[in-house]
Amino acid sequence: MVPHFATALSGPINELEQRILDSMPAIERWFRLEWMEHTPTFYCAADVRNAGFKLAPVETQLFPDGWDHLTAEMLPLAVQAAMAAIEKICPEARNLLIVPENAKRSTPYLNSLVQLRRIFHMAGLNVRVGSISAEVKSPTTIVLPTGESITLEPVVRNKGRIGVKDFDPCTILLNNDLRAGVPGILEELHQQYLLPPLHAGWSIRRKSVHARCYEEVCKRFGKLIGVDPWLMNPLFDPCGKVDLADTGQRQELGRRVDALLGKLRKKHKEYGIKEKPFVLLKADDNRLQWTPVVLHSAQDLDSLDPVRVHGHQSLELLLQEGVPSSERVNHVPVAPMVYMMDRYVVGGYYRVHGPRAADAPSDGLQGLQDSGVAPLAFAQGVHLPQPGARPGASAPNRFYMYGVVGRLAMLAASYELEATDPQAHDYS
Repeated sequence: MVPHFATALSGPINELEQRILDSMPAIERWFRLEWMEHTPTFYCAADVRNAGFKLAPVETQLFPDGWDHLTAEMLPLAVQAAMAAIEKICPEARNLLIVPENAKRSTPYLNSLVQLRRIFHMAGLNVRVGSISAEVKSPTTIVLPTGESITLEPVVRNKGRIGVKDFDPCTILLNNDLRAGVPGILEELHQQYLLPPLHAGWSIRRKSVHARCYEEVCKRFGKLIGVDPWLMNPLFDPCGKVDLADTGQRQELGRRVDALLGKLRKKHKEYGIKEKPFVLLKADDNRLQWTPVVLHSAQDLDSLDPVRVHGHQSLELLLQEGVPSSERVNHVPVAPMVYMMDRYVVGGYYRVHGPRAADAPSDGLQGLQDSGVAPLAFAQGVHLPQPGARPGASAPNRFYMYGVVGRLAMLAASYELEATDPQAHDYS
């Protein structure tokens, strides 16, 4: 069942949507040529915000969970994409091993693993789930509330290959973001495909690198369809290591905050946007899971929680334009999540946010707690626009836009992994 969908729209998004719909053949050809030059990440999910005046991803996850939130109607898309991805990597593949997060044992995460297992089983593979956690010493079967079960088995290594007992896979699918570092058991595997690669993990990955790559992609895409790249790209400023307890460094950070806000005010004035701009102060990597801080001015830095200021020394920080959500499902704020595998959009859902705490920030979705999910309408129109429908009149039009922005994020992730590949060589 498709939920009631209401979005406050203004001129810039309508213009962007019209350009995207008018340029669909050129867009699809452009993506096709890009994927001839760049290898898509095996899978990813883009956290998208529709502000009414711009549409942009704010996070790109390279080890996504939440697969259980894809509706049954979306499952064939995921299975077909999985088939295409496996055929390109290892056409004769028979066995696939999923390596999950070490510490996650929550029911939602295990449900996501069950869905991933189902997708690749339906794609024609034998699938097992192998844990690299030291706590998993023997096969452990967990029965889920749905009645389904999942068995976690200890990963073993033998002569440069990993697997589980009596199971030798040719492909290893990581669903572990490696925020604690790269374990030796996953290094230097012999004739096995490890996807995504180890340098996609948060022990190495930085949001600022992805932001630069996404900025490059948006500039080229904006030129292709004749729109301002800012309509799809959050402005950002990588701050490097900052000790928030150091007065001088915090003052310099404040200058950066005001400079970025100044750029945003100019953009808002250019497009007649009345909303007050804000920026998010984020950790440049996800190892600490540092909750972003909403800033309306440099003075907001003075009210930071002392625990944040003194509890973390020399954080790598990133300033990013805040993109609020104007979308509502049944009057509740929502954020679309777009899921991709290989080079295909396979579906998504809305993250539904609950009531805001009285002292929580007032912009965007910061400070809101996830209270559930609602399905996207991909089930009815997949992600194809309705020809001839005016912008905003057709739900599939909007979801085609989500798919375009999601694929831009995936392409940026491909650029990112190429730029950070430790095995890449420059022969120029």
